[in-house]
Amino acid sequence: MRTILVIDDSATMRQIVSFCLKGAGYGVVAVSDAAEVLSKLKTEKIDLVITDLNMPNVDGITLTKLIRAQPGSKYTPVLLLTTESSPERKAQGQAAGATGWLVKPFEPDQLLKVVKRVLPG
Repeated sequence: MRTILVIDDSATMRQIVSFCLKGAGYGVVAVSDAAEVLSKLKTEKIDLVITDLNMPNVDGITLTKLIRAQPGSKYTPVLLLTTESSPERKAQGQAAGATGWLVKPFEPDQLLKVVKRVLPG
């Protein structure tokens, strides 16, 4: 089973994304804060990271850079899930190493389509 790490400071958003992914057969590890992410990446086999962009302490772009700096996560796909869709923010995400960008609100089918695109098979 493929495991997806979901990071969002909103409990409701973590629940929505987790429910959608679990229903499609994915394993989900959900955390509320970037501080938990690096330890999860070291202790769990994570196939994909889906992170909110706007979070307290560490934002999604900075978190993407931190994930890319970890030897075991250098090539792990990272999707940014956010209400923002400006070309400038997308460019910042891409420069940080993000694999893709999903805009909230989203339809569950849309989320799963993007996940299947970055996690084929």
